[in-house]
Amino acid sequence: QVQLVESGGGLAQAGGSLRLSCAASGAIFNIYAMGWYRQAPGKQRELVAMFTRGGSTNYADSVKGRFTISMNNARNTVSLQMNSLKPEDTAVYYCNAEGTRNYWGVGTLVTVSS
Repeated sequence: QVQLVESGGGLAQAGGSLRLSCAASGAIFNIYAMGWYRQAPGKQRELVAMFTRGGSTNYADSVKGRFTISMNNARNTVSLQMNSLKPEDTAVYYCNAEGTRNYWGVGTLVTVSS
């Protein structure tokens, strides 16, 4: 089992910044991909940024150049630095880890006011 604990999020103004972090514990040796998804009201959950199995990064087109995903040396914490926030970034952000199964955090709300 893998447990994911998210922190960060909250309220920001348009143009501002927020940072999310996700700490993984448990059977993390099974994890081969880790990153962030988000779900806005009335919309499907979508990929935001992810470290893939091969170690590369994937970003949604809508966040490229504004968001940066990073991972600590122990490879058990993934962070998402969100700059130049827009109201359309408002969503619940979920940490995701892929291993023997898909793991999800409980989500953290990001609200961007205009």
